[in-house]
Amino acid sequence: MPPLQIAVAGASGRMGRMLIEAIQNAPDTMLAGALDQPSSPAIGTDAAQFLGRPAGVLIESDFAKGLAQADYLIDFTRPEGTLAHLEYCAAHGIKMIIGTTGFDEAGKAAIAAAAQKTAIMFAPNMSVGVNVTLKLLELAAQSFSEGYDVEIIEAHHRHKVDAPSGTALQMGQVIAGAMGRKLDEVAVYAREGVTGERDPSSIGFATIRGGDIVGDHTVLFAGIGERIEISHKSSSRVTYAHGSLRAARFLADKRSGLYDMQDVLGFR
Repeated sequence: MPPLQIAVAGASGRMGRMLIEAIQNAPDTMLAGALDQPSSPAIGTDAAQFLGRPAGVLIESDFAKGLAQADYLIDFTRPEGTLAHLEYCAAHGIKMIIGTTGFDEAGKAAIAAAAQKTAIMFAPNMSVGVNVTLKLLELAAQSFSEGYDVEIIEAHHRHKVDAPSGTALQMGQVIAGAMGRKLDEVAVYAREGVTGERDPSSIGFATIRGGDIVGDHTVLFAGIGERIEISHKSSSRVTYAHGSLRAARFLADKRSGLYDMQDVLGFR
């Protein structure tokens, strides 16, 4: 079977380089394209030169040039950039693996619409460990739906621009769904001053930003006389890269449709 022809968006960034290295090191994938913003000083340079073994693939700002040989695009950029890539990929039948976070409802609707034309794997966190954690949270929430208060604490590096993280929000969605609640109705994102007693149906979020923290998430189920904590801590973005390649392999036989990592891992 020929290698999967994969392009990377944001190719000169930290996550982009991690993805390129993972693609170059995997036996069944090949770097087929690289995109970055027109203002990037990396435009026109070899996408893998940082590895000391050039790939013969130049970083482009023009979608047609950067995606000419690609069957897949992995995108961990910003919502506005991802949506521009999405329109092009949907029109040209290029499958997408989207790890970008911070989409509004219109952005999510655009991704769902594009999935009618091409196969898309969209998840706020590509880590296999995080997605196993989501399954554990679903099971736990079914047992702790009464008598336990739920708090989600997340920590990321100082450069992250959205809060709470997409992973924290997905954790909240999973827990709320398992408890028969709607996250939009029970989420509490900030507390200050005299807030009154805690609403027992609420799901609280706390956000920490600092240093170079890759990503820590802890869900606290606090009952009377006991508390249960389920945590996942990332020490390297390489887990996101490996999960992205696993997602690309999953999409290999898919023509269209919207999937997430729970589908990739066979949890549904």
